[in-house]
Amino acid sequence: MHQRVARGGPAPGGYWAAPSAELFARLRSGPEGLSSAQAADRQSEVGPNELGEERRLSRLRVLWNQIRSPLLLLLLFAAAISAVTGEWVDAVIVLVIVGATVGIGYSREYSAQAAAAALRARVKTRANVLRDGESKQLPIEEVVPGDVVLLAAGSLVPADGVVLEAADCHVSEAVLTGESFPVEKEAGVAPRDAPLSRRRNCVFLGTNVRSGTARCLVVATGTSTEFGAIARRLSLRPPETEFDRGIRRFGTLLTSAMLLMVLLVFVAHMFRGRPPVETLLFSVALAVGLSPELLPAILGVNLARGAEVMARHGVLVRRLNAIENLGSMDVLCTDKTGTLTEGVVQVEGAYDPKGSTADEVLELAAVNAALETGLPSPLDDAILRARRPDLRRLRKRAEIPFDFVRKRVSVVVEGPDGVRLITKGAFHHVLDVSGRLADGTPLGAEERAALERRHDEWSGRGIRVIAVASRTMGAKDEVRREDEEDLAFTGFVTFLDRPKEGVAESIGALARLGVSVKVITGDTRLVAEHVAGLVGLPSGRVLTGTDLDELHDEALWHAAERTDLFVEVDPNQKERIILSLKKMGHVVGFLGDGVNDAPAMHAADTSLSVAGAVDVAREAADFVLLERHLDVIRRGIEEGRRTFANTLKYVLTTTSANLGNMASMAAASLFLPFLPLSAGQILLNNFLSDIPAVGLAGDAVDPELTERPRRWNMRFIGRFMVEFGVLSSAFDLVTFAVLLGAFHAVAETFRTGWFVESLLTELVVALVVRTRRPFFRSKPGRVLLLSTLVLVPATFAIPFVPHAGVLGFVPLPAPMLVALAGITVLYVIATELLKRWFYRPGR
Repeated sequence: MHQRVARGGPAPGGYWAAPSAELFARLRSGPEGLSSAQAADRQSEVGPNELGEERRLSRLRVLWNQIRSPLLLLLLFAAAISAVTGEWVDAVIVLVIVGATVGIGYSREYSAQAAAAALRARVKTRANVLRDGESKQLPIEEVVPGDVVLLAAGSLVPADGVVLEAADCHVSEAVLTGESFPVEKEAGVAPRDAPLSRRRNCVFLGTNVRSGTARCLVVATGTSTEFGAIARRLSLRPPETEFDRGIRRFGTLLTSAMLLMVLLVFVAHMFRGRPPVETLLFSVALAVGLSPELLPAILGVNLARGAEVMARHGVLVRRLNAIENLGSMDVLCTDKTGTLTEGVVQVEGAYDPKGSTADEVLELAAVNAALETGLPSPLDDAILRARRPDLRRLRKRAEIPFDFVRKRVSVVVEGPDGVRLITKGAFHHVLDVSGRLADGTPLGAEERAALERRHDEWSGRGIRVIAVASRTMGAKDEVRREDEEDLAFTGFVTFLDRPKEGVAESIGALARLGVSVKVITGDTRLVAEHVAGLVGLPSGRVLTGTDLDELHDEALWHAAERTDLFVEVDPNQKERIILSLKKMGHVVGFLGDGVNDAPAMHAADTSLSVAGAVDVAREAADFVLLERHLDVIRRGIEEGRRTFANTLKYVLTTTSANLGNMASMAAASLFLPFLPLSAGQILLNNFLSDIPAVGLAGDAVDPELTERPRRWNMRFIGRFMVEFGVLSSAFDLVTFAVLLGAFHAVAETFRTGWFVESLLTELVVALVVRTRRPFFRSKPGRVLLLSTLVLVPATFAIPFVPHAGVLGFVPLPAPMLVALAGITVLYVIATELLKRWFYRPGR
């Protein structure tokens, strides 16, 4: 078994207070980073850049997962007792069943884990690292102390480091400090006693860059980072999902029933003077018969199969247990751009302040777009597709990068006409720093109102608008945000982003699945309402970011539920909306791909991103979409519901037949002069009845089971367990009466007859309870059907096979076999009738 332990490279003491030259010397590095050979040597010394063990897929570990099951250990204990007391036949039977159970579980779980590992490998996070003097995209696990990493808006910080250079770099450190506002980073040194929140010259693993760029020297990796120190102090585990919680509660319920029944049977038999070893083996076998020992394997296969199917449909699963949450989702929150619309923006036109076509405005916007750095923008791409500026006579002197507060970006260029600051960005944010029009007219109230009207007119037609402004300025060594003032408002650039083909149909399909779509966007109200109308979304209730700030939490809980469009919102407000919807009992999904979506994705029950999203969004996501379209999400939701439905089928099958049979057996053992089944026969019965259950993972699912969101309902499972278990026990009593009263069966004949009837009922009931329809109107999966068709005749044949006497079986007379078959048919009919009553409307 191979595993790697993430030791992590330790940071030099007080590194934040040391100048960069000293750190280069201590880390044996330089401004151009490390060579590949140096990095490889260093990684062999400090280990991979991980917070914990990287457990590679291992056949031995998968095998151990099967063997260490408490139920199997219980069986091995029973086999050892049998061997010590000379009951070799029982010991061999138990060991054969253990071997077969382990083999089946191992083969299915290993293939499931291999498939899941392959999917996870497709969405590995990478960092931009200088190696051999060149910028390379490397998995973050390969980052080592001494590396120089390049950060830009949207990057996850891959390790702890010291800033060497920074341009308006703001980093969100909420994960470490709880501070919601991004911190500006700059090169330099900090006091040696500076707390983590005051080390403005440092970046830390797990934080994310909100704006600007930076070049940093890595000083610590893995568990030696600040984030790693927290991980060592805390037991880091993902929060328990509703799916995990449901499985745990079901296991607790069944285990409690199992222990109570087994304890009562063991004590009662000992009082009656039964042989201790025989009683112990019978009690252990009873416990195994009651337990859903294949549930972990069925669950693992179900989730892995669901992940594979979803991958074929364009959805990569990063967290398997989130599949059920996707199926349970009843509210999907998404941005407008790229989901409802094409996301490929085209320039519609460039206009001066009076609304006339102006080529100069497009030229200035193109110069700004060509020279700015930081987070790539589809608006910049559209501008540069429409116009390629002539940069040969221009020299870039400085930049004020885009951030989510200013919502604009400025570049300072030097050309034949001197030094000029060119700004473009959101209309209102550019207008706020403009003092005059391009022709020199002061921007008074009348002029501002005219610009507002023109902006609103375009926005009302679904056209995206940005503004361009500029001013001449003297040569300066350093340019700051404060220089964005008294600009000349030059004009507008307008864009079109058409609705995606088929998106209206996808929204309708989601609505039929019980999933409502809510749009959360930073765009203006007019744009959002126009697009919503085009794609068929209701837009009667709209909340703006300003409205959200005025609502207290309780008021927002109710308002969010009734609202379809949230417009002009900031990242923190997105998170607040998600939490409000969850408060009202909804299972909320969030689709995001930007830096500003990460907080909301963390808050959602299930989060989705796209393959081209920034690192922060992909890391926060449970699912990564290979194609950004609502129809892809619809297919994922349906597969999540199929996965949950097939898991629930195994739960219901186990509780309906096994519980009733084992309860009948326990009761009968107290009154019969002999045990109703031997321990070996119970285990063989349990093993054979579980073979078709493996096929439930790939079973067909009736369409009505995917039409609405479904969640774990322990009350429903409890009622099902009691009502169908009582029916199973009633037919067991009928079988006892027929065997003893009509056929006067002795011990061996009784055991053989009841073994046949018990196994038959467990096999056929799976075909009945797997669907809410009449069983003959719902086609089961191929594996389930074929295995059942093979095992039913095999059950009748078991008493007649050679050496069946070793297992305690004897040949049965033909009339008895006919009677047992008749009881089974009646049981199927009664189960079908009970199912109709159980699922009757209004219950």
